Amino acid sequence: MHGFLASSVSVTCAAALALPLALSAPAQAGPSAVTSELAAPGSTQSLPLVPLTGERALGSAAPEQGLTRRDVRPFSLVGIVWDNPDSELHGRVEVRTRAAATGNWSGWQDVETHNHEHAADPDTAEGDSGRVRGSTAPLWVGDSDGVEVRVQAEVDERATTAGDSPLPRGLRLELVAPGADAASVGAQPDAPHTDAQPGLSRSGAQVRAPRAGALSAAYAGYAAVDTGRLDPTSATEIPELAPNVIPALSQQETERELLAERPGEQRVKPYIGPRPRIITRKGWGANEKLRERGFVYSKKVKAAFVHHTASGNNYSCSQVPSVIRSIYRYHVVSSGWRDIGYNFLVDKCGNIYEGRAGGVAKAVTGAHTLGFNTDSMGIAVLGSFGKSKPSASAVTAIAKLTAWKLGLFGVNPRGKTYLKSGGGNLYKKGKNVRLNVISGHRDGFSTECPGRQLYSKLGTARKAAAKYQGR
Repeated sequence: MHGFLASSVSVTCAAALALPLALSAPAQAGPSAVTSELAAPGSTQSLPLVPLTGERALGSAAPEQGLTRRDVRPFSLVGIVWDNPDSELHGRVEVRTRAAATGNWSGWQDVETHNHEHAADPDTAEGDSGRVRGSTAPLWVGDSDGVEVRVQAEVDERATTAGDSPLPRGLRLELVAPGADAASVGAQPDAPHTDAQPGLSRSGAQVRAPRAGALSAAYAGYAAVDTGRLDPTSATEIPELAPNVIPALSQQETERELLAERPGEQRVKPYIGPRPRIITRKGWGANEKLRERGFVYSKKVKAAFVHHTASGNNYSCSQVPSVIRSIYRYHVVSSGWRDIGYNFLVDKCGNIYEGRAGGVAKAVTGAHTLGFNTDSMGIAVLGSFGKSKPSASAVTAIAKLTAWKLGLFGVNPRGKTYLKSGGGNLYKKGKNVRLNVISGHRDGFSTECPGRQLYSKLGTARKAAAKYQGR
């Protein structure tokens, strides 16, 4: 029989990994020590957890660990990490924070745990890097300067009898400050497309010049990033030339650029949706020095996996660049990943954001669905959707994005496809799995992601995406 100190939190959504990261793990310091990564705008404070109540004599084997209320440097996002990414955190993680503006403390908030589905794909360089750590989902709390945390184990009496620790070793609280918004454009409602707006072909060639010549150099720079033809050692410098926003194109213009790129190959009118407006990495203020250099590509995009970030719904759309910068920093600095895991992110207002670097129109290998990162793309909707419904704008953005991106590769959003599993808890390695072209994370791995409410909207997104393609 199992005894429980706390109810377990269902597994949620985050990213599986692909490549090692050239960053060191947080320093292992005493209980009162704070380490920070200050080489770029924004920062990460890392605080080791300690046993709570009367369990202090057990040290790191204590079934309840945390930190009492304390003052800290300003932060906006929290998460918990631990040493071994193969260890699972079975239990409940709760935090409360003090708002910097008012000095008021929040109530206890759950931080959603997730486990093995958020590790490196088997037999990848990332799996042997030694830099990846186990981690919870991040939680956005807004501008704060005080924190309290408790982690309560779900105790297995048999494991306790055998002397095993009920919680993973090396638990640390990560407090992430996103840095200033000066370099980002912020979120905006979708702008109507016009044929006069500049466009980029999938190969990165400029299709139309902007009406004002000021953007020409910026788009040329972004085209270089999009093609991935540059020396990877210099790739971190290129996005400084990129535009903040890739504008929307009409369906006619989108078809025209695709046909121009593939003379002789595409002899019939393609099924492709109009390119949506996309806020680039520069637009949300990504610090390209954080991520690992270079890019990894698949041969094509055959499927899209939809996720939620499980970071909570307490954000405004004007805050989204800060939210994404915080998730990016948490993925890279705290969890040891090579870049943000998702290929794209969507907010509640329907804005679409470039995620993992390498080119929005290319088959960039992401880190989002363990076992199925090859030949797929990952779209994460900002928020938690186990109980809360996603906005209609977010579902529409998923449809528009998939209609365009899948259309570049000739894929029907309402169709089925086969992907070969890299290994996981639903499908063994090497198995060819038949999936919906637009699937939820839970279709490839046993997880609650993307949340029941968002998952129930995927049928709507499939129908709308096919309609945008003209099917």
